[in-house]
Amino acid sequence: MKAEAYLFAGVATFFAVTAGIYGWFAKEPAGKAALIVACMMSTLVALFFQSQHVRRGRRPQDRTDAEIAAGAGLVEFFAPRSYYPVLTAVGVTLLACGLVFALWLGLVGAGVTAAGVIGATFQYAGRED
Repeated sequence: MKAEAYLFAGVATFFAVTAGIYGWFAKEPAGKAALIVACMMSTLVALFFQSQHVRRGRRPQDRTDAEIAAGAGLVEFFAPRSYYPVLTAVGVTLLACGLVFALWLGLVGAGVTAAGVIGATFQYAGRED
């Protein structure tokens, strides 16, 4: 993950330099704020990848002498069937419609969204690997 950390650090540096130049020449605050936020988000991703590299070490993909079989095995568990993403999508849709049309619809959407997110998070919480 070291390569990814360097990549996003480069992106963050680009946004920082661009924000500095933009802030110097343009007297408009919205563009500078957007560039600063983009720099902060890129920095956050770069720090995440760097911390994962420190915590887990080098991956087989990072080594040039690694065999294909070195990366084999269980990567992660993905739910085979779940209705919670659909429930979350319906909840977000209701929430967006509630922001436009009525407060009560937004509150219903927030509840449905919360149920979908919590259900998806804890659907397989007690499973054994």
